[in-house]
Amino acid sequence: MELLFSDQDIVVCIKPARVLSTDEPGGLPELVRQALGDPKADVRTVHRLDRVVSGVMVLAKNAQAASELSRQIREDAFTKEYLAVLHGCPEKAEGTLTDLLYRDKARRMTMVAREPGKGVQEAILDYRVLNRTGELTKVEVHLRTGRTHQIRVQFASRGLPLVGERKYATLEDPCEIALWSHKIGFIHPGTGKWMAFSRQPPEAYPWTEC
Repeated sequence: MELLFSDQDIVVCIKPARVLSTDEPGGLPELVRQALGDPKADVRTVHRLDRVVSGVMVLAKNAQAASELSRQIREDAFTKEYLAVLHGCPEKAEGTLTDLLYRDKARRMTMVAREPGKGVQEAILDYRVLNRTGELTKVEVHLRTGRTHQIRVQFASRGLPLVGERKYATLEDPCEIALWSHKIGFIHPGTGKWMAFSRQPPEAYPWTEC
């Protein structure tokens, strides 16, 4: 478990793939407590990454910090940027994807809906192509909304599945999903100062390809 920053209010870390963001046995808060050397530390999840997704996350170390960070997330004052590698290439070098998404809780999958309805939510993201090598394209993604599996579904529905995607695509890639929480920014809940943290993805396939 790699820690990027820690003080009395927050801890910023790199979430490994296949680890749940929530506080349960083997979950990220438990791993953070181990890294801090304090199994009884107050560590609280305020935002989530899919279990298979890796990258930068911030967790709160007390109730007040958790409340303030949660407020920033609700009011879109918390910024999140992702990197992804796609099979194929978008028609435009940069753009905005807008969809109506519906969460099928029984199947644990998110679907694109054709029209508004119960449980249907608007999903919006901005993307920018960073590089392309052969059939693979690296993109930077900024989320305007935070729907479950949003990035994965919005690209897959356009015939551009993420490399390593196994829920919304049938391709067999020799890697974890190529979706990385690249950068987060927020107002420190204790000091009131703006803070930003970023980390590049690991030197491994498919990140090394483009």
